[in-house]
Amino acid sequence: MFLRYKNRRKDGKDHRYWSIVENRRTADGRVVQRQVLYLGEINDSQRAAWCRTIQVVDPAGDAPTQVALFPDDRTPPVLACDIVQIRLSGLRLCRPRQWGACWLACELWSLVCLDDFWRPRLPPSRKGTRWLNVLKTLVCYRLIDPGSEWRLHRHWYDHSALGDLLGEDFRIAHSHTLYRCLDQLLVHKPALFSFLRERWQSLFGIRFEVLLYDLTSTYFECDPPGSGKRKHGYSRDKRPDGVQVVIALIVTPEGFPLAYEVLAGNTSDKTTLAAFLAKIKAQYGAAERIWIMDRGIPTEDSLALMRNTTPPVSYLVGTPKGRLTQLEKAFLAQPWAAVRERVEVKLLARDEEIYILARSLGRQDKERAMRRRRLKRLCQRLKELQRQQPSRDELLLKLGAARKEAGRAYYLLTLRLPEAHEAVTPQTFTFTINRKKLRQARRREGRYLLRSNLRDTDPAKLWQYYIQLTEIEQAFKELKHDLALRPIFHQREDRIEAHIFVAFLAYCLQVTLKHRLRALGPGLTPRAALEKFATLQMIDVHLPTTDGRTLILSRYTEPERDQQLLLQQLHLQLPEQPPPRITADLMMNQAA
Repeated sequence: MFLRYKNRRKDGKDHRYWSIVENRRTADGRVVQRQVLYLGEINDSQRAAWCRTIQVVDPAGDAPTQVALFPDDRTPPVLACDIVQIRLSGLRLCRPRQWGACWLACELWSLVCLDDFWRPRLPPSRKGTRWLNVLKTLVCYRLIDPGSEWRLHRHWYDHSALGDLLGEDFRIAHSHTLYRCLDQLLVHKPALFSFLRERWQSLFGIRFEVLLYDLTSTYFECDPPGSGKRKHGYSRDKRPDGVQVVIALIVTPEGFPLAYEVLAGNTSDKTTLAAFLAKIKAQYGAAERIWIMDRGIPTEDSLALMRNTTPPVSYLVGTPKGRLTQLEKAFLAQPWAAVRERVEVKLLARDEEIYILARSLGRQDKERAMRRRRLKRLCQRLKELQRQQPSRDELLLKLGAARKEAGRAYYLLTLRLPEAHEAVTPQTFTFTINRKKLRQARRREGRYLLRSNLRDTDPAKLWQYYIQLTEIEQAFKELKHDLALRPIFHQREDRIEAHIFVAFLAYCLQVTLKHRLRALGPGLTPRAALEKFATLQMIDVHLPTTDGRTLILSRYTEPERDQQLLLQQLHLQLPEQPPPRITADLMMNQAA
């Protein structure tokens, strides 16, 4: 074995990276080199330590022999440490663990300066538990490989290098420690979002003038309680069988969250807006903001309240298609105006508002294809029912399932059902396509109606505002899927909300990474970046000494070329390799 180096020029400086390699003879007689251990960049003091401590010991000889480790070895300086004689033949590679994604998560935490926020609010306990590191463990776990606290305690922590990065042992991931940390978080939620708002504004120049507001639900794998927020309600997760809570969220068009609230599972969307308007005004002050919402949230009373507030609160909301029926004749006289390729709008002023009828050819093609596919499948199913001739009760049950699957396409048909005394035959059970409804559906495909009190705003800008609602839908998608917000297994109300709070903290790190990637690495998602860094592993190199001890070197693997390019794009620098450790207790080595 010997040392090999590679020279790289980075940041205008020459850097030398070292590896331990060995010569291997192949079956055809060639000699090739195999990398045994990547050491990284070695500074002068580390180099001197290697020269003094690594000696070759011959059991038959009287004295150890100093080897030339580096190509330009010179007489090593005298160090204030004992010489350690090692046996290279006993080298062992132990405890491989995931390092790269953990390091990236910690870098994102530092970028947002969350240590500055949490350190005074989560001081260490009298027994020495560093609650700040416990919270960092919960958030990094949620960001990298989310799951239950039980899984974090029993499996994930030991297979990650987060303990190496935080300087903590396995006790920090004990389940009771994790739950006790959850109990300390919720009181700091308002202050945290105010802190993050200022930090994001400083980092990225984010403006919080346009706010996207929407709601979602998340379900539980437990029985309904007698009280609390867990209730049966309209499930956006297609789980009406389970109890749920509703989450109301406000984000910027870039996806940065400004506030959220956990509401009872049976909360109606229309009852939430007024409280949130007051909450944002109280927390961030009165300012000119534009609220963008979907059609199911505001009521006529809440919109009137927003218009009559001093100063008026601006809004842009979707409108039910029933309102389009009322305004259809008035829109006929208005010309179409192109706002972008394949998108046109019509404007109609009414009292203090303006209505915007948008027509998207791309959306039209999509909705038309979906309608045709569902209608075709529905007709085939009904023909099959005619052929089978089931009982009337069985027919009604199967029609209910067919209606649920077909959605709006079901109402394009006119059905004749058998009377209670009639058998199901092709004569008593018939269906036809309602051509009038079909023409109306075709005419409205790709069209949607908006309303706003921003009467002097460019229609192209209004349309652009509204399509940004997809950003809040993406936020919910990432929370539920990437960060595994659902299902929730907690029973206590405070820990349920703390679980959601940790998920939002992880989302804050993810959206920070997303914004960095948009500017520096376009086309790469945060999840893909984390998975790419997850291939960087840390491994413990055990080198036995002649006096019965073991020298332990914890080393992360050398980054591949695409990882190096990503590091350069993100302006991130990998840390130095951890310093070596030496122990005389073999059992401790194995535990380490």
